[in-house]
Order: sequence, then C-alpha cells, then structure tokens
Amino acid sequence: MFSNTRITKAFKNAKKLKLSEQSKYILFSDCHRGDNSFADDFSHNRKIYHYALSHYLKENFTYIELGDGDELWENKFDAIFNANKDVYLLLKRFHEDKRLHFIWGNHDMEYRNPKNIVKNLHYYYDTTDDKEKELMIGASFSEAIRLETENNRSIFLLHGHQADWFNYSFWKLSRFLVRFLWRPLQVIGVKDPTSPAQNHRELIKVEKRLEKWIKKNDNQMIVTGHTHRPRFPSINELPHFNDGSCVHPRCITGLEIENNLITLIKWHVQTNNDGIMQINKTVLEGPEMLSKHL
Repeated sequence: MFSNTRITKAFKNAKKLKLSEQSKYILFSDCHRGDNSFADDFSHNRKIYHYALSHYLKENFTYIELGDGDELWENKFDAIFNANKDVYLLLKRFHEDKRLHFIWGNHDMEYRNPKNIVKNLHYYYDTTDDKEKELMIGASFSEAIRLETENNRSIFLLHGHQADWFNYSFWKLSRFLVRFLWRPLQVIGVKDPTSPAQNHRELIKVEKRLEKWIKKNDNQMIVTGHTHRPRFPSINELPHFNDGSCVHPRCITGLEIENNLITLIKWHVQTNNDGIMQINKTVLEGPEMLSKHL
C-alpha cells in the first residue's frame, strides 16, 4: 500500500522530457562510484564505463542515470571524486551540452537536498594547478523522470527503491548498517541481506510491488534500477524494464532508446584472435519498437 503511494507520488511529480523519433537516450544506473578501495565494485568496470560514456557523448545521446550513481553510503564524495576524476569530467561535458539528468536512489538520496548537490558537484579543487574550478553547476536531480510522446504516453523512469520500504523510509539506518557493518564484512564475502541486489527474496518482492503498480496504472511502461537485474519484457508481459547495473562482475548493462526503439545492451572486455583485449558493445535484447510497450 505504502509503496504504491510512494511510486504514484514520484510519477505525478516526475520531471518531463520529450520523447520522439529524434530522441537518443542512454539509461544507466547503480554505478556505485566509490573510492577505488577493496570495497569499490565500480573500480573493476571504470574503464569500460568511461569508454561507453565517451561513445554516447560522441554519438549525441542524452545520459540519464537512474540512481545510485555515487556510493555515498560508504564514502565521502571527495574520495569518490579523486578516484574517478576522469569520469566526472566526462559527465561535465554532457552537462555543458544540456544532455545530463540524474535520478537519486537510496545510496545517493542525499541529493534530495539541493545543498548537497551544490557541495559535491558545483565545484572541484584541481590539484594540478591548485585552483577551484566549475564542475556541474545546476546539475539536475529528480526522484523520477517521464519521457513523454506527443500522444501523451510516457516512459516512467525511477530508481525503484520506492518499492523497497526499508531502503526508502529507513535509508539512514540502512546507510549506517552498510557503512559500519556490511562494508567491513564485504572483504570476506559476507553479503548485505537488506539489499535486493544481494538478496533474491527481497529482489522478487520489489519487482512484484512495482508490477502491481503497473497493473493499477493502465500498464504504464516503467524503467527502474535498484535490483541490479536487467529486465527486458516480451510483448505479452508487463512493461517493466530494468537497466541492470554498472557493477556486474565483468560488464556494465544499460538501455538505449533511439529511433523509437529500445535495446538492452552490455559493454564488456573481449579478447580477439590476436590476443588483443578490447571493449565491445553487445546487444542482449531488442531492438524493439517502443510503441509495443507504451
């Protein structure tokens, strides 16, 4: 009941962006950018992520991050930035082109407060010349986004923790547990039982709550993250998509929207016949017409 209310509120208050045949969007989530320590899952895929972002910048895609971009439960932002400066400078270029939109998730829910956006993302200190420089002044953060067509149909984008009462209503407690309990235990392989990404039973509960909302709202197409499990439904299934995460063991996954088509993709490292390692993109599902799900 309460998850339904939270999701509906996010839908009504969602930021609106245009969706047309000319639109080009890349959706990633759950990067969990960290401090390059032993507990930083993003560090394994940082070069893959940077390469993929460079591709989408060159191809004039708009980048939308569906929450949990910065791992603020485990780290201070200064440590995150210093470990990923090249990534943030690349995001800065999207921002300068007005092609960057962030959605906050439970691990970066601090960005609900505009003061934290200003504190973390407006300026950075460049140690190369000891000067403060602009980063992403006015960076756009929302709880949800709706990509709207001319006929008033839309794709509803949100992180998905609205369907996870503990990680939404008690996110500060969850942050405390992760920061001081699960993070130290992570090095010896102990998983966080409060995380849907690491607890299959919780994952299924979250997905069922989201799909219950979809049924109640005229089969509204929805794209989430949070569970880290990629989803690309068939025509006969509820239109519940998930872009996966950027902390899979050997790849990052996302959803591309281009030419009124949606495609689930992954970027990963492959070795060719000459033994040369290279980063490639592979289509996992699709492309499929958006009109079949809207």
